[in-house]
Amino acid sequence: MAFHRFDIASLAATPWKNGGGVTREIACSPPGASMERFDWRVSIATIDRPGPFSAFDGVDRVIMLLDGAGVRLHSQAGGIDHRLDVPDAPFAFDGGVPLDCELLGGTSTDFNVMSRRGRLRADVRVLRDRADTAPVAHGLLLALRGSWHLNDLDCAAGTGVWWNDEPAAWQVAPRESGAALVAVRFTASGS
Repeated sequence: MAFHRFDIASLAATPWKNGGGVTREIACSPPGASMERFDWRVSIATIDRPGPFSAFDGVDRVIMLLDGAGVRLHSQAGGIDHRLDVPDAPFAFDGGVPLDCELLGGTSTDFNVMSRRGRLRADVRVLRDRADTAPVAHGLLLALRGSWHLNDLDCAAGTGVWWNDEPAAWQVAPRESGAALVAVRFTASGS
C-alpha cells in the first residue's frame, strides 16, 4: 500500500484572495490539480475575518471546527444557516451555494473536505475508539488529539496519512484516553 505521511505544522499557508484567512492544503487528487480540476481535496483553513466563502460549482463540501469559537455560515437565498461552533462535528453542504461567513469570536480553524460531485462522495467521521476501516481507494486519516496506532504506524496529534488510487484498509487504535482521529473516505458516486 502506498501512502503519504504529513504533519499539519509543516504545511505551507496560502492566503485567500479576499484576505479573510489562509489555507494549508493537506492533499489533492490528482496531485497538483487546480481548483477547477481536482477530484478531491483536503485542507486546514484559518479564518480571521468575516466575509464570503468561495463557491465551487459541482463540489460537495464537509467542514468541521478544529479550534476557536467557530463561524456562522449562511446563504443570502436561505437554505443554509449553520453555526459551526462544536469541535469535531462535520457539516456537509453544497459547495456551489454562495455563503457568507461571520466569526463567532476571534480566529477559527477548520478542517475542510471537497469532492467533485458525480465522481466521488466523501464520508467524514471522527473516531475515538479502536476501529477497522473497510478498503477504499482514496482517503485520509488525521490524529486530532492524542496519539494513534494506524496499522503499523504511530501517529502523533497533528499528523496523519493519505492515500490515492490504491485500496487501503486500516486498523486504528488510540494510544491514550481522550484521543480523536478524523477518517475521510472517498467512494465512487453511486456506490
